[in-house]
Amino acid sequence: MEKVISCFRKRPEAAVRLICFPWAGGGSLHYSRWGNLLSPSTEVLAVRLPGREGRAREPFLENMQQVVEEVLEVLLPLLRDKPFALFGHSFGAFASFAFAHALKKHHDLEPVHLFVSGALAPYSKLRLNAPRRSQLSDQDFLRWLTSVGGTPPELLENPEVLKLFLPALKADLHIVENYRCEEPDRPLLSCSVSCFDGKEDVPHDLPAWRNITSGEFSIRMFEGSHFYLKDPENQKILLDLITKHLETAEMDYL
Repeated sequence: MEKVISCFRKRPEAAVRLICFPWAGGGSLHYSRWGNLLSPSTEVLAVRLPGREGRAREPFLENMQQVVEEVLEVLLPLLRDKPFALFGHSFGAFASFAFAHALKKHHDLEPVHLFVSGALAPYSKLRLNAPRRSQLSDQDFLRWLTSVGGTPPELLENPEVLKLFLPALKADLHIVENYRCEEPDRPLLSCSVSCFDGKEDVPHDLPAWRNITSGEFSIRMFEGSHFYLKDPENQKILLDLITKHLETAEMDYL
């Protein structure tokens, strides 16, 4: 499991697990650190996909089904013994939803809470009609990446680092651009869903996520752009909100 899942702070007595899916091109490090920041009642499991970090030599996954199946294979045995929640930002929002959908459809399991951040609903027309960024030339791709914000300038100006970073980012974007999900006629989930985003990010039509669940639904906007959650003040607020929701879910679960 350690190859696919990173857990900096193991908490076997934790009441709930928070499973975090990376943004496009991202690894597990950012979320793994949350294990030191959240309360002892929460154990953080950060997903590590092929082609990055300790899995840099492995080929990238090609579609969302492969992402879901790989994570499901290692985590399914753990998901029946205690409640769990899912968090995903950008690419991770689609991956966490696809994971939740597969769990419900094939295993009759649901998270107690789904947190999605910085992403359109998977069936949004805005998403389906969006430009295919993964097919841009490196020059145009970097120009777009700079406009999104959140990527350190020193990273964008370092050719050696970019050689490592761009392939993973483009591979993940390719997965997102080819991921399709029909708008449901009825809610696919019954858990609570929270949407987060930066106020200066491109519009993501967050209310469209409402249709995936019959449970409670909320939206919270933060100061900042696409990577608002990297800001320390925003991160503190975000983790406080997650903690509050998980504590409520734990009480309902009991």
